[in-house]
Amino acid sequence: MLWVNLIMDTFASLALATEPPTADLLNRKPYGRTKPLISRTMLKNIIGHSIYQMIVMLVILFYGDTLFKLDKASYEDKDKPTVHGTILFNAFVWMQIFNEVNSRKCHGERNVIKGIFNNYIFVGVILGTSVAQVILIQFGGYAFSTTGLNWYQWLICVAIGAGELIWGQVVATVPKTVIPSGMRLGTQPFTQEEATQARMLWMRSLKRVQHQIRVANAFKRAGHERHRRLSLLAEASSNSFKSSPSDASPAHWWTKKSSESDIKLKGMKPASQPLLEEEDDTNV
Repeated sequence: MLWVNLIMDTFASLALATEPPTADLLNRKPYGRTKPLISRTMLKNIIGHSIYQMIVMLVILFYGDTLFKLDKASYEDKDKPTVHGTILFNAFVWMQIFNEVNSRKCHGERNVIKGIFNNYIFVGVILGTSVAQVILIQFGGYAFSTTGLNWYQWLICVAIGAGELIWGQVVATVPKTVIPSGMRLGTQPFTQEEATQARMLWMRSLKRVQHQIRVANAFKRAGHERHRRLSLLAEASSNSFKSSPSDASPAHWWTKKSSESDIKLKGMKPASQPLLEEEDDTNV
């Protein structure tokens, strides 16, 4: 039972959840909030594949010993592995493995193999489960209550499992309208009070989003204005720095100072000039 649960739940979920999206999803209509959790298409697939598996399991259980010329499994020797019980278990597991391939396309698509190699995880899970099933059947022994099968018995079990692919085409042919709409599960129409509350919550959420957008736009405009002012201030300070005297070269500053000193010296009379004039007057 643990191995069956791993195949049907854990491994199957991992394989199907990693299925990459395709362009066909764009053609599918969106699901409304009042749509049922389990639709008629899902019920059609569940009931259709359950019919096939139930018929196969009941036939093997009650007529397997006659069909395969085997000793019938009995509850008295339940601890002893039998070929009959092993075929029953093996056929069930192979039906689940092939039904995983059917589950890749659950909306009436015919080609369930399309794009299967685009998902390496799915291929790895299928191959790993198949190899583990072979090892478990042939070498499980008393631990798994199984016994080894011959090639003919293996062929029958795998063929029964592969029949799921053919049966899947039959189920896809049946229209979903054969399932009464009242059998859908999870659909509950909204009352007037619930619809009013939902509308109020929607309007409140919408106003909150609009307010957040306005705040974000205000911060964005303030950031642009601050950036513009800083740019203008930097440009103005750069222009004033270029036109200020402190930016002049040292040679120009020195030339300016030396010219000012020359002008001052030309306006001054030498200190020895009056003495020479007095000496000339005395000599005369």
